[in-house]
Amino acid sequence: MKNNPFPYSDDNKRYHTWNHYLRHRFHCKVAKVPLDAGFTCPNRDGTKSVGGCLFCTPQGSGDCVSSSDDLMRQYEDGLKTMRRKWPQCAAIAYFQAYTNTYGPLSKIKACVEPFLEREEIKAIALATRADCLEDEKITYLQSLCDRCEVWVELGLQSVHDTTAAAMNRAHTYAEFEDCVRRLSHTDIKICVHLINSLPGETQEMMVDSARHIGKLPVHAVKIHMLHLMEHTRLARLHEQQPLRLQTMEEYVDTVIRQLEVLPAEMVIQRLTGDGLADELIAPQWTRKKVCVLNEIDKEMVRRNTWQSRLR
Repeated sequence: MKNNPFPYSDDNKRYHTWNHYLRHRFHCKVAKVPLDAGFTCPNRDGTKSVGGCLFCTPQGSGDCVSSSDDLMRQYEDGLKTMRRKWPQCAAIAYFQAYTNTYGPLSKIKACVEPFLEREEIKAIALATRADCLEDEKITYLQSLCDRCEVWVELGLQSVHDTTAAAMNRAHTYAEFEDCVRRLSHTDIKICVHLINSLPGETQEMMVDSARHIGKLPVHAVKIHMLHLMEHTRLARLHEQQPLRLQTMEEYVDTVIRQLEVLPAEMVIQRLTGDGLADELIAPQWTRKKVCVLNEIDKEMVRRNTWQSRLR
């Protein structure tokens, strides 16, 4: 029996899980299939900077994507993997690697439109940056909303411009807010990415990032711990002067405080991340995803708290 004060839950989760949203929206199991469509980023190619974000791998955060160069083959491989676990699952075509609206509209159309014909695809999701969504691209994505659900995932990581500059993000929070404002006039769903334990940030700064996002017309958020990965610029800095990263206990406390200031209807797509295990330098506790999620659940019960409690 459910013993839980939180309304958006069918079990004892005290936050609005992605699985809860998908099951109520589509009435079936839905899994994301990650894709690499061959884009790049404006802070990689010299347009705004070079080298990319300090924490980002050479694969542009698309480390879990099939190695095939053919986009539909990537999808087929990924769907096959998902269906070994959930045989009848539907899918979201998730354009994950790099910045998937950074390029001509014709390329975006060529990448996206073949997936609109697939019966099992319930939605498409494009990971991108707030400074790479011109009005014509938003208009195009809005035109797809009659055919399937459309998500735009905006990599923000922190609302603090000093942190963004230190991480070589090469865009500002003001640009992010402007993008959210323009998207809010459409049917496109907005998901925001936040990273905890970025260098120089206190817990209060991390909670402040969540508090700011909670005041915007945003549908979902992804929160995860900073992964210190091999072959990144941050790893090289760590070799010179070790970074102080949160412990699991500190991370659990931070996440709960963030959840408390987010609105109940905001979907929590993730509270942990996926770094390739053999390339993860630290923190090693992030490999225990189930353990981390269980600790969050247990601590929320112990504190008798839930998402939105402090709003």
